[in-house]
This record gives sequence, C-alpha cells and structure tokens, in this order.
Amino acid sequence: MNSQANPRIKYFVLPEELYAIPIYNGHIMSEHRANLSWTRGESGFGYKEYPRDHRWDFPSNDQSLKASAAPKYLGSEDCVDPEEAFVAALASCHMLTFLAVASMSGFVVDSYLDEATGLLSPNENKKMVMTRVTLHPVIEFSGDKTPDAKELEQLHTKAHHECFLANSVTTEIVWE
Repeated sequence: MNSQANPRIKYFVLPEELYAIPIYNGHIMSEHRANLSWTRGESGFGYKEYPRDHRWDFPSNDQSLKASAAPKYLGSEDCVDPEEAFVAALASCHMLTFLAVASMSGFVVDSYLDEATGLLSPNENKKMVMTRVTLHPVIEFSGDKTPDAKELEQLHTKAHHECFLANSVTTEIVWE
C-alpha cells in the first residue's frame, strides 16, 4: 500500500483479483496513473529554444508514448500532443461506453470507427480551451436486432450520459 495514501480513503482487497480498490466516502473509486518525463538536454531555455518533446509512461501496462506540444506551439509533428490525446480520450470513452450500452441493450456491434475532431478556441474569459469535440462514429451492427435511427440516437445519448470522461469536462461533446 502507498505510504502516502490519503488517510480518508479506505481500501479493501478482492482476493480473487489481488488488488486494492479504494473506497472514498462510501464510493468505490479507481485510480489511473500517467508518468511524464522531460529533459532540456543541451538546448537553451528561451521560449523558442527549449524542446517540447517528452514521454508519457503508463505504469499499469508498461506502455509509453512520445508526446510534444502541437506543431503550432513549437512541438514535433511526429508526437501526440495533449489536445489530440484529449480528443482521443473522449472519443475512446464514448466508444467504450457505447459498446457497453449497445451490448446490454441486445445489439451486436461488429465495428466502430470514429474520426473525432476537437475545436480549440477562446472561452468567455479569452482563455484557449477545447470548446467542442465532434464525434463521427461509423458503426456496423449484425444479428437479428439492429437499431433504427431513433434507437441509435438513444444509444449515443445514453453512452454520452454514462461516459466517465464526458461527465468530467465542460467541453461540448456532440456526434454526427
């Protein structure tokens, strides 16, 4: 157990799964970690000099990803930028929730493709924020039960309302 764990959080262990699940105010939580690493190297530290490239490491599965600022903000084109990752995370969460909702509703999904886009623009305080993410899902169903247009809209609406990340942000999320 982490020696710096919050004393207000209690843990219990499920023996069959061999990991601790934190409980906070009577509610089960899950914890997700990402480690970032960046070094300046030999570059200067003027605004246009220092490198934006860094690494994201995900300790739960030993995955790593090269990241940087968007090229418009002096980042590398061959790296993922935080804004792209934000759009991908929202689209991924919507898809995974959609698949769960569709499955529990008796539908069979064979494929789900999305070319999501995010709009970074100034908010009412003139701060740059991701104001809108538009999902463009193309979904193939099979089996005896396939949704009509109204049912498909209901599936997306329920997925949106149940999506953990959509519930965590102020960004408008729409689908077309």
